[in-house]
Order: sequence, then C-alpha cells, then structure tokens
Amino acid sequence: MRLIPSLQLAFASLKAHKMRSALTMLGIIIGVASVITMVSIGQGARDKIDSEIRAMGTNLMMIFPSGGRGPVRSADSATPLLDRDAEAIKKRISGVVAAAPVRFGSGQIVTSGKNWESQLYGTNNDYLIARNWVVADGRQFQPLEERSAAKVVLIGESVRKELFPNGGAIGSTIRVNRTPMQVIGVLASKGSGSGQQDEDNVLIVPLKTAQSRLMGSGDRIAGEVHAIFLKTSSQDIMASVQGQVEDLMRERKRTPESADSPVRIGNLTEMMALRTATTRTMTALLGAIASVALVVGGIGIMNIMLVSVTERTREIGLRMAVGARPEDIMSQFLTESALLSLVGGLIGVVLSLLLVVAISMTGAFDISLNLQIVAVSLFFAGLVGIVFGYYPARKAARLNPIEALRYD
Repeated sequence: MRLIPSLQLAFASLKAHKMRSALTMLGIIIGVASVITMVSIGQGARDKIDSEIRAMGTNLMMIFPSGGRGPVRSADSATPLLDRDAEAIKKRISGVVAAAPVRFGSGQIVTSGKNWESQLYGTNNDYLIARNWVVADGRQFQPLEERSAAKVVLIGESVRKELFPNGGAIGSTIRVNRTPMQVIGVLASKGSGSGQQDEDNVLIVPLKTAQSRLMGSGDRIAGEVHAIFLKTSSQDIMASVQGQVEDLMRERKRTPESADSPVRIGNLTEMMALRTATTRTMTALLGAIASVALVVGGIGIMNIMLVSVTERTREIGLRMAVGARPEDIMSQFLTESALLSLVGGLIGVVLSLLLVVAISMTGAFDISLNLQIVAVSLFFAGLVGIVFGYYPARKAARLNPIEALRYD
C-alpha cells in the first residue's frame, strides 16, 4: 500500500474514535512536553552558570590566604597576602597579564540627599583587566592617583542609576564612608552574579585609598590585602601558572614543602567545567525522568492498538481475502500507531512552548529552548509509536484470513 492511502486510512480510523485516540495520545503529549520543558530548564541553568562565571573574567585565578597548617583553618592563623605579592607574581611569572591586589569592604554613599550602600573594592587598574571590565564613561586610575591614595572612585552602573539617574556622574563628588570622593569613571554593566548578587552595585578605589582612608587599618602587616586576582594570557597555561604561584608564595612566606600551601587558589576555568558538568548531568537526569512518560505513552499506544486489532479482525480478514498482503496489513497498523504518536508529539511541543513562555514570564527559572531538543523529542515520539505499535501490527499481519472472516 502506498503512503498517502495508508495515512488517509489511519486518519479515518483515529477520527472514528476521537475520545479513545485523545486519551491514548495523552501519555505522549505529557512525555514530549515534559522532556522539552525539563531539558530547557536544565539548559537555562547551565547557560546562567556559564554566563555568571564568564562575567567574573576569563583565564582568571583568585588567590586567598590559606588557614592554619593543621586540619582547622582560620583567617587569624593564615599568613596574610600583601600588595607586594601581586607585584612579585606579575614580575616573576611569565604569562601573567594582570595581578591585582584587592581589599573588600562596604561603602556607604551619600550625595545630594541620597543614601546608598555598595560593595567597595580597593585595587588597581589590573583588576579591571582581570575581570574583563571596561570603563564605559570617564577614565581609569592614573599611576599618580594609585601611588598617592587619591580620593577618586569608579562606580558601577547600578550606583550610577541610583545616584545619577539623569547623568552627570563624571566629575561629581560623593561621600563614601564620610570621605569625599570624585567620580572619574562609570563601569560597563555586568548584571547579576552568582546568588543574584548585583555585580554593578560596586565602588572601586585605588588600593592605597582604601587602606588609608576608607577601610581603616587593623592590618597585621602593612600592605595586607584580602585576595589577588590573576589573569593569564591563555587558558592552556593556567595549570602551569597555578603551580608557579604556589611555589613563589611558599618562597615568599617561607613555607616548607612539608607544610600546607600558604595560599588557596581558585581556578575559574576548572570551576566552570565542574559546574557545567554537574548541570549537564542534572539536565540528562531530568530528561531521563521525563522520558518515562514517553514509555508510558508507548505502552498506552500498544494497548489501544491491540484492542483495535481485535475489533477489526473481520476487516483484516476481508482485506486479505481481496488481495492485501501481510506486509500491507502491518504497514497499515504501524502507520496508525506512528500517526497517533506523532500527533501527540506535535501537541506536546505546542504545550511545552506555552509552558516555556509561562515559566519565562514568571522568572522562576532561566529557560533556554533548544530547537534540536524539540526535533529529537518529535523523532522519539514517532519512534515510540513504531516500536510499541510493532507487536500489534505483527499480530494483525499474521492472522489467518479464514479464521479472521469467521471472527465474531
């Protein structure tokens, strides 16, 4: 039998039992919609994580002081990092593009009757290089400003919107922790970071300014910093640079080889690979769980096709009597089961698109719809119809024409 007549007969058979066909397709509809929606949520989570890590900077390593030398580590027992350590790293290790010493704090901003709290970083221009952060308006720090603890500040886009919604930020004076500071630049927007932290709600001042004017002293050693942000020239040399940094820090902190490293180094590339692998596994797990509904739908198709074979036994015998071959009968029933599954798959795709749009509008999850997943889901929906429709079709094709005509 040719394809078009087979499809016409299959469509007529499904149309004759509308309610039964709809209920049979329900499993396929739920399966396809679940697979596409779950995988889209998983893909969206992975893309979100990747974008957050990339926003922090590429080829980036973060160096922190380690804790004590025993199993219990604490900030008090850690050997402190110094701004001079960053200079040594940049000078002595090849492949290091930027090494920025950083002090972390908080800044209370007051200007023109407005009050705002922001993250405060004391660092140098290398921090912008390490974080792939550009100054959208204004300029960076000048060398003299970095050396002399000048009262200048770079502000993030969120700070600019809050304090200077109508523009005019460059050249304005704001009070940060009661210290007047001149705004010399506005940073390009980075958006929300990990944990929905606003990366643009930030103030960046010269390191010496932070140490002497804004964050107080309290350092055990002059020039103490909380971390060093390091950027390499390429991703391929990050492992080598990390080993060299550890060796250099052991030398500078006079740490013996038998002791724990005096620093902890966070490799952003490794972090991205680990988190991406984790979310990929979760996406696959979600897809596998949702695929169970497809299998259940396939069992429903097999069940209803077996019922159809029983109901149409005399019809099958009559067709065989007038010349239909067993392969024609099998083709007809396979076409019906495949059509039943494909129509359910198409409805499931439409339902999944509506779900994706609804979830995106609520903002509950980050969604990334992959058209390849849609195509694969439709393919497997059709495959489920063929696989689970094979046994009923084979049973129909192997009926004895005489016994089929006698069937009541």
